[in-house]
Amino acid sequence: MDALSEILHSVKLEGAVFYNAEFTAPWGFRSPPSCEVAAFLGKGPKHVIIYHLLTKGRARAEVEESTHRVELVPGDIVVFPHGDAHILSNGSPPSIADNGKQLKEVFSQGLALARSGGGGEATLFVCGYMECDGEMCKTFLGGLPPVFKVNIRNDPAGQWLENSIKFSAAAASANRAGSDAVLARLSEALFVETMRRYMADLPPQQTGWLAGAQDPGVGAALAHMHRAPERPWTIATLAQQVGVSRSVLAERFRHYLGEPPMTYLSRWRLQLGARMLTSTSYSVARISGDVGYESEPAFNRAFKREFGAPPARFRMQTKSAHRR
Repeated sequence: MDALSEILHSVKLEGAVFYNAEFTAPWGFRSPPSCEVAAFLGKGPKHVIIYHLLTKGRARAEVEESTHRVELVPGDIVVFPHGDAHILSNGSPPSIADNGKQLKEVFSQGLALARSGGGGEATLFVCGYMECDGEMCKTFLGGLPPVFKVNIRNDPAGQWLENSIKFSAAAASANRAGSDAVLARLSEALFVETMRRYMADLPPQQTGWLAGAQDPGVGAALAHMHRAPERPWTIATLAQQVGVSRSVLAERFRHYLGEPPMTYLSRWRLQLGARMLTSTSYSVARISGDVGYESEPAFNRAFKREFGAPPARFRMQTKSAHRR
């Protein structure tokens, strides 16, 4: 099984492309932190991941007030997984346009090609976002740097995806029926492909969730736990499923994720329970069973330790906060 596919299915990613631009050097603009974008989109507590796909020209991407920066060439997709404010530029523009002050205009223009800059070398890109549950996304986003890039133009599959996004963005700007839905699915596919390529290029010494998912034993164990978290897993049954000894699985799991498999599974079950409490009207008793707890009292105790409030109060407080 594929651990990345399983966790992405669980966190319910939703994506969209929202900006289509051609800038001529020198140019530069600031993208605000994703919490501002999320608020504008009405996404509530959702976490928003911003990305930019460069299709022509050159650019530099840098996290605001940081040394994290990358140089971009055609086919590069640059991702800001933690939603940091950042600047994209080419050359030495006299000023940096702050898109945070004109989000309404950015989104209201749809995907009509925006043009700006000093008249020199042209850079074309499309911008998109992915949104997911903030707490659940932390599981696999936690080990990622503030900014990273991959190139999708180095094989036919990536070229097809890039061309499809460019074509669909043009169709959306012409208000062709169904184009927004197509772009949403392509945006999700682009993000998954980006994560897959990033994982494949991780150095052998890398740790974290994505590196662990690349390990045959740890990755298989993660996939089993995410596909069926309600099963009565033990370290012994997991080890048997993935074909390694209990000691090897425990050691490898701790190496990559910094904790034992059962600790990881317990926290994931509680995160699933928290989402069900706020997104369904299921009883606490049903939710506790659905996420793998043998009894409601055991779920209540574990939930309070993790979230600081018992499930019923957590549900009430969260819904009350969302109505404000």
